[in-house]
Amino acid sequence: MRAAERTWIAPWPCPLHQVIGVLRHGGGDPTFRRDDDGAVWRGLRTPEGTATLRLEPRPAGAAVHAAAWGDGAEWALAAVPAMLGGDDDAAGFPAHRHPVVAELARRHPHWRMPRTGLVMESLVPAVIEQKVTGREAFAGFRNLVYRFGERAPGPGAARRLWVQPDPQTLARIPSWEWLRLPVDPARSRTIVRAARLAPSLERTLAMTPADADRGLRSLPGIGVWTSAEVRFRAHGDADAVSFGDYHVARDITYALTGEELDDAALAELLEPFRPHRYRVQRLVELAGLRHPRRGPRMAPRTHLPV
Repeated sequence: MRAAERTWIAPWPCPLHQVIGVLRHGGGDPTFRRDDDGAVWRGLRTPEGTATLRLEPRPAGAAVHAAAWGDGAEWALAAVPAMLGGDDDAAGFPAHRHPVVAELARRHPHWRMPRTGLVMESLVPAVIEQKVTGREAFAGFRNLVYRFGERAPGPGAARRLWVQPDPQTLARIPSWEWLRLPVDPARSRTIVRAARLAPSLERTLAMTPADADRGLRSLPGIGVWTSAEVRFRAHGDADAVSFGDYHVARDITYALTGEELDDAALAELLEPFRPHRYRVQRLVELAGLRHPRRGPRMAPRTHLPV
């Protein structure tokens, strides 16, 4: 199988791994691989079919060389600039409104918002990650892909790269199979409903951020947190803050104020940055700033079958 190829010259020194890292769901994500030389491999389910996409950074020329295989190869190549932040405009980001944010923006001047254009790709792992530990969430997603997904085309198979299950497959998975992953009924029902409405959910890509948020949240089981997790990946929404996260509010408020505060305080703190509030969240994450982890942590559940 021959590769389709392109080289994208970014208008700035594109930090490939900073931008694309948020698309990886845990170190064992079967749809995402990184070579020792820095090349990134992704297994994609595009509107035109499955694809293996390889991205190789060439920092000397601010270029990224992309190669793709499979029925969705041309679609994947066309999506590369947006996936790496090419559609993002950070010009109006008021980083100067807080000294910590201004310093973080200075440290990461070339980071941009990715936009994959693939709603279900981000929604499925986001739903699996609802209200569980990272370890349980990543294991559930990994098991789902291995059990019901498919090998990525071309050299992706040799790289042990996989593609997520298609919506039709997701909609047919019986309840007992979800439990074996393990994904509980509340989350599996949400994914099955989403799979049955996948075309409508993908159409939110053409909506305004507010309308896309309302469209996603109209589906039972998708709330503020899940919608944000989808929108900052699939839609490139720079205002999609992960309110309701177990750590995000405390991490950001601790980084900016020295205190661990709740979602209400976070919303007030981020209000001056609207419509760029997610940029603050991601800059804090890129800097590795976290509130002190002390006391009991959320424990993985043990009552689901394995």
